[in-house]
Amino acid sequence: MTREYESFGRIDRRRRSAISLEEARQAFELALPGSYLPFGNGKSYGDSCHNDRGLLVDMRPNNQLISFSARTGILQSEAGMLLSDVLAIAAPQGYFLPVTPGTRFVTLGGAIANDVHGKNHHRRGTFGCHVDSFDLLRSDGSVTACSATENADLFRATIGGLGLTGIIQTASIRLMRVGSLDIEERVTRFKNLDAYFDLAAKADDDNEYAVAWVDQLSGGRDAGRGVLLTGNHADNGNFDISTGTTRFRVPVDLPVSALNFPSLKLFNAAYYHRKGSRAGTGLTGYVPFFYPLDQVRNWNRLYGRAGLYQHQSVIPEMIARETIAAMLAVTRQAGQNSFLTVLKRFGAAASPGILSFPRAGYTLTLDFPNRGRKTLALLAQLDRMTIDAGGRVNPYKDQRMSAAVFKAGFPQWSSVEALRDQKFVSNFWDRTALSGE
Repeated sequence: MTREYESFGRIDRRRRSAISLEEARQAFELALPGSYLPFGNGKSYGDSCHNDRGLLVDMRPNNQLISFSARTGILQSEAGMLLSDVLAIAAPQGYFLPVTPGTRFVTLGGAIANDVHGKNHHRRGTFGCHVDSFDLLRSDGSVTACSATENADLFRATIGGLGLTGIIQTASIRLMRVGSLDIEERVTRFKNLDAYFDLAAKADDDNEYAVAWVDQLSGGRDAGRGVLLTGNHADNGNFDISTGTTRFRVPVDLPVSALNFPSLKLFNAAYYHRKGSRAGTGLTGYVPFFYPLDQVRNWNRLYGRAGLYQHQSVIPEMIARETIAAMLAVTRQAGQNSFLTVLKRFGAAASPGILSFPRAGYTLTLDFPNRGRKTLALLAQLDRMTIDAGGRVNPYKDQRMSAAVFKAGFPQWSSVEALRDQKFVSNFWDRTALSGE
């Protein structure tokens, strides 16, 4: 089958060829030439989910539940199951995802391959910390059972391994028992970036979840102002999953980005004052707390036909305050407007994944409409600032980082290359690990 198979950033849009999992098995049995890469639901922002010198393996049809224990919270399913479907099965039984990214429309296999993180890294680590086992189809036709105790090297290379070690067919994960899907949310407005850093550590100590929205356009004494959102699961026994429907839709591509300086300046000021005026604790649903943008289908179309770049970095804690302030200043000076600017604190929990992105420190996420060379120049500058600070840039949010930036942030990359299935490759891996730089 052939279709666009977009990444979420929609920078490099073209028709791409894909085969089914069953067709991949047959190709492996016949030892057919070619290269492969599993494709989940296309929520990676860049080219880590593309393989333009070979075939994608479309995993979404392989989404069946195998088992779920309401006693232990252990769920086993095919890797194409969406996290939204995991919630639909487990939430009525009193369970929630121990770690969830900002969208629930990612596949289980994709969550493992990218080792996603959420608003509670300081408590629960990454998604990979809650994976018990999976079975991995390799290009020689073999199926390898992987866990922390069985084929442990391959287990560690596959978690966060960007789909390069083979195809996760089924996986078993441990879910978290909670008292409700509802969240007791506390809203705290901070007047500048220093005020956020003064709050962040205690916010993590006191809460399961913590994340900050930052007004990237604010300068002067207000530079880095924003809203800190913290939360914990309520204990009211509400497990009604039906409230999580999509409310709005962007039906078509906009010819240019709707997210320009005037519109974002107005939006940021309104959000800061409106959300901040609700300071204190209140009850909110799980969708607006964890997945606010899931309520707007195809919201990435707001960035226009040219697409968007996301830059996510993690900066070591000792230097984060100064470095992140400088990074925000650079974006303002460049005249680039980030619609979604998010700041979180990562804890010290180690992931089993070799290429896992989180490390102790602070992570800054910025979204930019694609304005060509001007945007690329800014992103390269943000890369340099990240690496100079001893940090790293997130691979599954990336479309253009250099091989040097990748290898400086992930010096252990060669351990994954040694375990990579040689018939599995991606545009990202070609551009970074295999480039020879």
